[in-house]
Amino acid sequence: MRRVGQRKEKDFAMHSMRAGMLALAGGLVLPRFLPTLPPLWLVLGLAVLGLACAASRYRSAGLLLLGFGWACVNAQWALDGRLAPALDGRTFWLEGRVVGLPDRREGVTRFEMTAIESRHDGLPDRLRLAWYGGPDMRAGERWRVAARLKRPHGLVNPQGFDYEAWLLAGGFGATGTVKAGERLEAAKGAGGWRDGLRTRLLGVEAAGRQGALAALVVGDASGLSSADWRALQATGTVHLMVISGQHVGMLAGLLYGLVAVLARGGLWPRRLPWLPSACALALSGALAYGWLAGFEVPVRRACLMVAVVLLWRLRFRHLGVWLPLLVALNGVLLLDPLASLQPGFWLSFGAVALLALVFSGRLGAWRWWQALGRAQWAAALGLLPLMLALGLPVSLSGPLANLVAVPWVSLLVVPAALLGALLLPVPLLGAGLLWGAGLLLSVLFDLLALVAQWQPAWLPPTLGPVAWGLLALGVFLLLLPAGLPGRAFGAVLALPFLFPGVELPDEGQARVWVLDVGQGLSVLVQTQGHALLYDAAPRYGDFDLGERVVVPVLRGLGVSRLDVMLLSHADSDHAGGARAVADALPVLRTVSGEPARLPAALAAEDCRRGEQWSWDGVHFRLWKLERAATGNAASCVLMVEAAGERLLLTGDIDAATEGALVEEGWPIAADWLLVPHHGSRSSTSARFLDAVGPRDALVSRGMHNAFGHPHPLVVERLRSAGVRVHDTALDGALQLFLGERKPLRRQRDERRFWREK
Repeated sequence: MRRVGQRKEKDFAMHSMRAGMLALAGGLVLPRFLPTLPPLWLVLGLAVLGLACAASRYRSAGLLLLGFGWACVNAQWALDGRLAPALDGRTFWLEGRVVGLPDRREGVTRFEMTAIESRHDGLPDRLRLAWYGGPDMRAGERWRVAARLKRPHGLVNPQGFDYEAWLLAGGFGATGTVKAGERLEAAKGAGGWRDGLRTRLLGVEAAGRQGALAALVVGDASGLSSADWRALQATGTVHLMVISGQHVGMLAGLLYGLVAVLARGGLWPRRLPWLPSACALALSGALAYGWLAGFEVPVRRACLMVAVVLLWRLRFRHLGVWLPLLVALNGVLLLDPLASLQPGFWLSFGAVALLALVFSGRLGAWRWWQALGRAQWAAALGLLPLMLALGLPVSLSGPLANLVAVPWVSLLVVPAALLGALLLPVPLLGAGLLWGAGLLLSVLFDLLALVAQWQPAWLPPTLGPVAWGLLALGVFLLLLPAGLPGRAFGAVLALPFLFPGVELPDEGQARVWVLDVGQGLSVLVQTQGHALLYDAAPRYGDFDLGERVVVPVLRGLGVSRLDVMLLSHADSDHAGGARAVADALPVLRTVSGEPARLPAALAAEDCRRGEQWSWDGVHFRLWKLERAATGNAASCVLMVEAAGERLLLTGDIDAATEGALVEEGWPIAADWLLVPHHGSRSSTSARFLDAVGPRDALVSRGMHNAFGHPHPLVVERLRSAGVRVHDTALDGALQLFLGERKPLRRQRDERRFWREK
């Protein structure tokens, strides 16, 4: 009886420990979901209450409050470390050391700088800078630069990458553009050595895959092209080309397995206990790989997880598989509470938890190929709710692609690449290994490109909270061991994912999105059964906002095809993303004010003056200046009318074109006006404004743009006329409910504590 009692006490203590650690983790991630951070006095009060609870029977509640307080304090420190609003947009001379690996592409050098010194007080200690036309830079160098600094700011749309959250999690207090500079010190330290190794890797012969080798060895992914990233994303294999927990864990596993095999074969020295030696070698290999990769946040997280797992294997295996996962989770969050702002944090711990769920508590043994297949099945299905919650595309071909790519990269490419990098000083041997690794990568990328062409990535429409909750519960049930009651019911609960309900406007009404695309324009008009895209966002070299912003928004809103893509004119800030949109979605018709200047593949028609049509009770009308040759004056103007409420979209027309439009007597009176040419001084004349008589004006532009849009005179003219001004740079994407006569909705009104307001 005493043994039974002791066992019950141990079980209770174990359950209490797990509950406490789970509560601590919950408190540490809770601020990530807050619209604003609580005031410091409240945080301190909760921390004191947490200490009192932790010392009593309410330990879990106390740990929850302590974790919450610690995360809030760290988040506030990060916010306080941002560039002061009074210094936003100003240029400063400053000194600092280059950290990380500078990225030079298309004549632009992007780099990170820390240990900032300046005569001006209040500058952040960590900056992310870009130098257009700047010189080559190396990690570890010290520079003196003149940089125009900006507070962290990103595009805010219904779907897409949250740049401001990424900057805060990375500790960047400002971004900026370098105007001039000089090198003060040559590269030194570990950063300079890593940069030198990267240079050597990019210079070897590796079947054209030097950039991928640099990504796998030193964590520099700048050598991968946009086509490479598209193939990786479409096949769900992005994690293979960034040094992540999988690479670090696999290397540790290989070193551990090597010692285990030698010990089993009697080849390991008997005076050295094989298990501690295997754990020590595995941890040393993981830390060495992490150092080589620069110990970025995902790598630090992976090294900590490997250390916890090895310690568990060495001393605490009897405690079960969930305890080390909770220890690693809390360790990462205690060291870096803002890690929860990054999608990789959720995906990495989610993947490990899924594997633990799938492989623990099963009866019987699986063959290696069965285990690999089930792991891919579990990852593809189990991570689906997380991918949807994070707004990430879903790869339908991911399980099949990873079934081949994971062992290919982990067991063949990574060992050959690391060994080749280590043996580079040895003539022929190191270069030969790197050539072999590059050849393996070349074969893999060719295969992934074929798979991506067959099955591109899919971004399903956004699910509501109820549908998402049912899907998550259904997926959990499906992943339970076979034979458990209720498991088959999971397939029924997951059905809403296959038939997502897309909210569409009623007959005679239109939903309009003015997207936040920086210094450019893209407007989506949806009726009950049709969709029109007015302009497709800018493209700057390899950076295509049509691909990165417009396409995810369209798919997230349930737009499966465009009936019309209307490109006002051919300038890159309006039509640069058109090819990406046309490649991603069927476009039934393309119209433009300058069809001859657009790529022939778009097959654009000329904007026909006076053309009009109706969709679902919503009326559309086109206009273009007949005598316009090319350029802004040739912009195709669109009027949209729903239930008597009007929206006028004007492209980049100038004051002269506005005058012609007024003189012609075209019915231009509108409730909503998209301010011509982003608010340029040469547009939005007083005469035109009087003729339109808008209630609200919409400005699409980039923060701190080089053109000074919108011009202060234009803004003053609008406000003097009693027009409310809405600005995508300040408000994020704007949603209009045309025909309902409701106030618009600003995307930045959906508060997050890290977002500028």
